[in-house]
Amino acid sequence: MPDPFIQFDHITRTFAGVTALSDVSLSIARGECHALMGENGAGKSTLGKILAGIHRADSGGILIDGKPMDFRSPADSIRAGVGMVHQELAFCPELSVAENLCMGQYPTRFGLLDRRAMRQRAERLLS
Repeated sequence: MPDPFIQFDHITRTFAGVTALSDVSLSIARGECHALMGENGAGKSTLGKILAGIHRADSGGILIDGKPMDFRSPADSIRAGVGMVHQELAFCPELSVAENLCMGQYPTRFGLLDRRAMRQRAERLLS
């Protein structure tokens, strides 16, 4: 197996004494696509939110391309190239897929929305 691109090592997270994740380890190689499946409350969203910098693990760590990461905020994860589409968000149905994907980070050119760059970013994210 190739070296993992994203690696969760022994992640544990609790909320008010309730364990959401207990010693979770997962390796994902570059180019792989995985589905996290489980019952409600199994910790799927919590694991994603830890990767996105929304929550912090109580213990364990994340490696991206072999480098340890310590995401203290979503801005930290975005700077590292991590993005997350949250299941809870209600995207705007009147906007295009590209507009929804770039929401909050619209590319501009000469102070105007750069639709070509937005489409290219969406294509890159979805390829």
